Amino acid sequence: MENKHSITHVILTGGVGSRLWPLSRKSQPKQYLDIFDGKSLFEMTVDRNRNIADNMMVVGNIDNCHLSRKILEKMGTSYIDIIESTPRNTAAAIAFAAFAADPDSILIVTPSDHIISDGAAYETAIQEAIEKASQGYIVTFGIVPTKPETGYGYIERKGDDVISFREKPNQVSARDFIAKGNFLWNSGMFCFKASIFLEELQSFAPEVYEKSKIAWQHNTNGNLDLALSLDIPSISIDYAVMERSKKIKVVPSTFVWSDLGSFESVYDYLVTIGHPVDENGNMVIGTTNYTAFIGVKDTIFVYTPTANLILKKEFSQDVKSVYNELDRGNSDLLL
Repeated sequence: MENKHSITHVILTGGVGSRLWPLSRKSQPKQYLDIFDGKSLFEMTVDRNRNIADNMMVVGNIDNCHLSRKILEKMGTSYIDIIESTPRNTAAAIAFAAFAADPDSILIVTPSDHIISDGAAYETAIQEAIEKASQGYIVTFGIVPTKPETGYGYIERKGDDVISFREKPNQVSARDFIAKGNFLWNSGMFCFKASIFLEELQSFAPEVYEKSKIAWQHNTNGNLDLALSLDIPSISIDYAVMERSKKIKVVPSTFVWSDLGSFESVYDYLVTIGHPVDENGNMVIGTTNYTAFIGVKDTIFVYTPTANLILKKEFSQDVKSVYNELDRGNSDLLL
């Protein structure tokens, strides 16, 4: 399919991956870790969209932009660098990319820390999204769920129309969503014309639009000023645009997808690529040292030189509370 619009892949690299502490640190967030097949998630994200996009933007921050640069230089890939001085959530991050792009350009916006397999299904979904975006829609990607996952938000849909966005459900609601059959996991990936996104942002979140525009107009080589950035309301694209706009379409997708947001999802992924587990489902991450598990099952031992974590797989969402506790104490172990 010939497309007259130029296509820009926008990679959002802001996350710190707090639920993957101690592997993920502020100085080395999860998207830059080399535990996934010897490549980082960031590198895999760049690779995945290489054939699809004409150019690339990376929206990062002052703490991680050098990590992205190192990988992209190694890959010999040119890109537009947008460097936030402080995180202002996804509505602003995506607005900067839209301001930096040609108004008619179609943006494919993806996080940098998700795993996607089944390239053919992915490309089909992307082409369908580009087609809808060129007609003036804002497209979100919904993943056909494989289990009643409580770690993801959901999209309730009828065909390609979105009925509602739902927050991360509890176990009962998640089962209910799966039983109904018209709910998709919200992947946090989007596709739209830069100008259409900015029009909708201006309509529904005018303050985010205006303040992001001012910050962008005063950028220096893609670096955003701290004081101007702090003026921008910190809200997500979901809340600012997706839940309010009448121009939303969803592309239901069957590619294998995970946001690798917890050790449980990392465990599940590592099993599929042959990472060793013992006969009781115990796994070691981060060291090749001989490690014996006695009297426990489905336990993950995470080793780093300065901190270890031992957890039952099903409690993997609770790692965030350890992270938050260390954060309150300004611990060096987060750096």
